[in-house]
Amino acid sequence: MENTVDKSMSIGEVLNMHRGTARIFIQFGMHCLGCPHAIAESIEDACAAHGTNADELVHQLNEFLATAE
Repeated sequence: MENTVDKSMSIGEVLNMHRGTARIFIQFGMHCLGCPHAIAESIEDACAAHGTNADELVHQLNEFLATAE
């Protein structure tokens, strides 16, 4: 089964797919991965709050997941 991330998913959902995605979120300025917002809001909303590019974040997460074991 292929793991694919989209902007409607929460950070928590992505972290549950693979814990290695945490470093990518951190690179995008999302350091509070355990806060309530990480499971409540979408990646798109989190990126808007942090002033980051949701499309680029999703792209990097999907590239990571495509090669992760």
